[in-house]
Amino acid sequence: MAAGPTVLMRLVASAYAIAQKAGVIVRRVMAEGDLGIVEKTCATDLQTKADRLVQMSICSSLVQKFPKLTVIGEEDLPPEEDVDHELIEDGQWEEILQKPCPAQYRSIKEEDLVVWVDPLDGTKEYTEGLLDNVTVLIGIAYEGKAIAGIINQPYYNYQNDERQTLRELSEKAEAGPDAVLGRTIWAVLGLGAFGFQLKEAPAGKHIVTTTRSHGSQLVTDCVQAMEPDAVLRVGGAGNKIIQLIEGKASAYIFASPGCKKWDTCAPEVILHAVGGKLTDIHGNALQYSKDVKHMNSAGVLAALRNYEYYASRVPESVKKALVP
Repeated sequence: MAAGPTVLMRLVASAYAIAQKAGVIVRRVMAEGDLGIVEKTCATDLQTKADRLVQMSICSSLVQKFPKLTVIGEEDLPPEEDVDHELIEDGQWEEILQKPCPAQYRSIKEEDLVVWVDPLDGTKEYTEGLLDNVTVLIGIAYEGKAIAGIINQPYYNYQNDERQTLRELSEKAEAGPDAVLGRTIWAVLGLGAFGFQLKEAPAGKHIVTTTRSHGSQLVTDCVQAMEPDAVLRVGGAGNKIIQLIEGKASAYIFASPGCKKWDTCAPEVILHAVGGKLTDIHGNALQYSKDVKHMNSAGVLAALRNYEYYASRVPESVKKALVP
């Protein structure tokens, strides 16, 4: 008798369905018009009602189905004894359950896995109506390594027009059916990446994507050292990795300690699954065990192709300033 789906594939299938629900919540909060914005540490570090509801939805849904998981979310929320039933997603994406689990992950136990959750990556852009910058990130790690990732883009297929008001944006965003508006992409190392069409940036061009709202002299120095043909300044780590896999950018450079493990875990898997590479600014692999510090203190360097070109151009002054 054939064995059923492994723990990992069941978790990915559940996380996919949970991410889909998260996208619906993100759109609903925007459409209702009350974002419930609070400042966490500064004016560029924000939290909205969508951040709070989505984290409750993801974490509660995961723990209800996989009680031995370690789940680490971005938002510092009080424990919820009774989460609204409407926030719980119990479904699974059947297509994922039909796929084979890579051999090296077949014996993984629930308690061996760590899930890193960013309920709303690109919160500042969300509050400003730059909705195509926004993603929901669920990354899965085993023995400190990111091995599976799910990214939901609530506003995929939505073309943002900055001349419109936030309310007009929200009404427009909610107008299309969920089947058209939004998408979920996912990957498991050793299996592949799904839900998008891989495209490479123009050959010979160095197009760098970097932070829109967390700039510094270090970031500027590192980007300029790449001698870029163009620089794209956008929000969200998830969004930047999507730019790499869809050919809009060649490299993602963030020479700053501002990025966290929940920002990079899921995107890293998507990129690695299609042959790209993501490290800190020194070229070290990022670690995702449950007791690791949350901050990516030595920044982020990522590319779909030609990673070594970008790694070789990081200034020594930047490396000295960013200690792993």
